[in-house]
Amino acid sequence: MARRHPLQNILAPLLLPLSVLYGAAGRWKRGRSQVRWKPSRPCAAIGNISWGGTGKTPVTDWLLSWADARGLSAAVLTRGYGAKPPHLPLRVLACTPASDCGDEPLMLARRHPRAAVMVDPERGRAGRALETSDSAPDIFFLDDGFQHIRAGRDLDLVLLDQDDVRFTPLPGRPPSNWDRVIPAGTWREPVGALHCASAFLVKCAPKDWPSLLPALEQRLHDFPRPVFAFRMAPEGLRPAGGDPAAPALPAHTITGPYAFVTGIGDAAQAQRTVTDFMGRAPEHTLSFPDHHDFRQEKEKLNALGLPIVCTGKDAVKLAPLGLSRPCFTLDVKADFFAAHESPVPSFEQWWDEAFNALRASR
Repeated sequence: MARRHPLQNILAPLLLPLSVLYGAAGRWKRGRSQVRWKPSRPCAAIGNISWGGTGKTPVTDWLLSWADARGLSAAVLTRGYGAKPPHLPLRVLACTPASDCGDEPLMLARRHPRAAVMVDPERGRAGRALETSDSAPDIFFLDDGFQHIRAGRDLDLVLLDQDDVRFTPLPGRPPSNWDRVIPAGTWREPVGALHCASAFLVKCAPKDWPSLLPALEQRLHDFPRPVFAFRMAPEGLRPAGGDPAAPALPAHTITGPYAFVTGIGDAAQAQRTVTDFMGRAPEHTLSFPDHHDFRQEKEKLNALGLPIVCTGKDAVKLAPLGLSRPCFTLDVKADFFAAHESPVPSFEQWWDEAFNALRASR
């Protein structure tokens, strides 16, 4: 979830004028930006309006699995946060070092070897390289692409979480992030940018969905788009660095205490998911900043003397360390479980129909 720093709440009266300026700059940029490249095949952007972990990578993973199941070739165009590619664009392979491509692109490339995962801050350059190659995909996905206007798209899937829309915050959480633009809040753009959305994907737990509907109806009244709810559903444990296609292992694979190690945007939610799946809380939790480089942490992790459970994108960086105790990733998938203001009952059906309409129009 996109959490505001406590200082953002304390200093809100001073920061709000700066947010107005930041938001105006965002509106100007969106209004003036020109599309420099639009693919000849269907293209969807997966993005959010706030910072933080709203589930973009699990949703992209879901879309790649959807393409795999239908025999479609897919490409993911991503900037590769924190990556230092030896050249641009860089096609990510299973053997590509995480430092070259970034943790999330490497995780996606390993899970979906048929997909072309391309790292380049200029998505159009990577897309043109694929279109002129012998492996032009059937569909393009723009990772974190809502604000990347220079790359044209047919659909914008905009992700939100509960903190973005609730009127009354959950216990222990700050007031809603709704239309709280950087630096006073977490939103990258003012609320008007939501007019560009094709559909909203809301990350929340099934038990929270009914209580969220009144806020969604009022917040999104001016943005009549289909709304789909999804959760992070654990699939099981896998040895870090192992075959991502191998069957997942049950929780009792680890019989005693374990440690949870993570460097993601929403560590608290990930720990809740791990605790629920394992049936007990971790003995130790080591939480690092998002996209953390674990190469300096080997001694600290070995000193725990416990099996380690981590997330998928952490696993691609932890596996090469050769830790002294077993390291497992808890694989999760985006599970779409509800729809609102949608002409069809499920996200999969809506997506199928949208893609087929786009392909027929080409």
